[in-house]
Amino acid sequence: MRIAIDYSAAVNQRAGIGRLVRNQVLALADLDHVNDYRLVYARPNRGSVPQFPRARNFERREVGLRERWLTILWHRARVPLPADWFSGPVDVYHCPDFVLPPLRHARGILTVHDLAFLMRPDCADDRLRAYLEEVVPRSVRRADFVIADSENTRNDLVVLLGVQPASVAVVPGGVEARFAHVTDADELSRARHKLGVGDAPFVLAIGVIEPRKNLNRLMDAFHDLKQRASVPADLKLVLAGGNGWLYDGIFEHHAASPIREDILLPGFVPDQLLPAIYSAAEVLAFPSLYEGFGLPVLEAMACGTPVVASRASCLPELAEGAALLIDPTNVDALTDALELAITDPELRAQLIEQGRQRAAEYSWRRAATALLDVYRRVALA
Repeated sequence: MRIAIDYSAAVNQRAGIGRLVRNQVLALADLDHVNDYRLVYARPNRGSVPQFPRARNFERREVGLRERWLTILWHRARVPLPADWFSGPVDVYHCPDFVLPPLRHARGILTVHDLAFLMRPDCADDRLRAYLEEVVPRSVRRADFVIADSENTRNDLVVLLGVQPASVAVVPGGVEARFAHVTDADELSRARHKLGVGDAPFVLAIGVIEPRKNLNRLMDAFHDLKQRASVPADLKLVLAGGNGWLYDGIFEHHAASPIREDILLPGFVPDQLLPAIYSAAEVLAFPSLYEGFGLPVLEAMACGTPVVASRASCLPELAEGAALLIDPTNVDALTDALELAITDPELRAQLIEQGRQRAAEYSWRRAATALLDVYRRVALA
C-alpha cells in the first residue's frame, strides 16, 4: 500500500494539530515497516525545525511553495492542481488538517479535528469562520473517508455536515511516554522560572489564548477563589499559550482584574518543559466551551495533576470519572471545583490515581493502529 500524508502542519505548527500529526506519523513509523509512506509538505516557515521519522519506508516530498500559497491555490482560487501530482502515484492521500485538496487518482482521507467554527461561531474570527464554513464542508464532500479525534466530533460531522456514519471513524490522540510526574528539582525550577511563578502554588490553564478557551470566566472564578481562606494566599493563575484569534478581550479582561498581578500570561511554553509545568501545578483548569479532543487534560493526568474540566463537547469522553467536570458557563461551580481540587487531600489523591489510569488508556501506538486500519479500509474499498 502506498500512502501519502500531508505533513505541513507537523512541519510548521509547534503545538496543537502540529504536535498531533507529528506524533501520529512517528508512531506509524514505529508500527508499520511494510507499507510505503510519502510525507508531502509545504516549504517550512522560517525558524521551524521539522521532525521526521527515520524509517526507511518513509519518504519526504517537499513542495516548493509556502503553505499560504498552497491554501490560496487550492482553496481560494480553487485551481484544480492535484495534490497527488506532488506525491506521485499513491493509493490513499491523507490530509490531517481540516482541508482536502483536489486529487487525481488517490482516494482521499480527511481529518476534521472539531467543528468549533459551526458550534461556537461567536468564538471565531469572522474571516476565518467564513473561510472554514466554505472550505471544510467542500473538503468533507470530496473525501472518501473522514477521521475525527473524538466520538463527539464524529457525531457533529454526521449531524451538521451530513457525513454517512460508515464513512467516519475516530482516531484519538495519545499521551507520550515522557509525560509522567516530574520530581527533579532543577526541571521543576526551570518550569517555574519560565512561568514566572517563583515558589508560589498555581492553577494552570494551557492552550491558545482565544475566547473558546473560556479564560475570562476562569479569571473571574480565580478572583472568587482568592477570597476564600482555604486556599494559599500566594496562589497564582497561569494562562499559558500563544495568541489565537480574538484575544484582545481576554487581555482587556486581565488588565481590568483587581488581582491581575496574580494572573500570569507567559505566552507559548516550550514543548520540552510541559511535563515539569504540569507536575508543578496544583491543578489543571480546562473550562473550554468546545474542544475536538483536549490533549492537555490527558497529559496533566499522566503527570499526576488533578484536573477540573468543562462538561462540554468531547471532554466527558476523556475525563468523566477521572476529573471534576463543571458547566463551563457557571463561574461559581468552577470556583468550587478548583477549591476542592486544591484543598481536599482525599479527593486530590483519588483524582490523581484515576487520572493516571485514564491517561494510560491513550497511547500514540493505539492511535497509529487505528489510523492504519483506516488506510487499509479505504485502500481496499
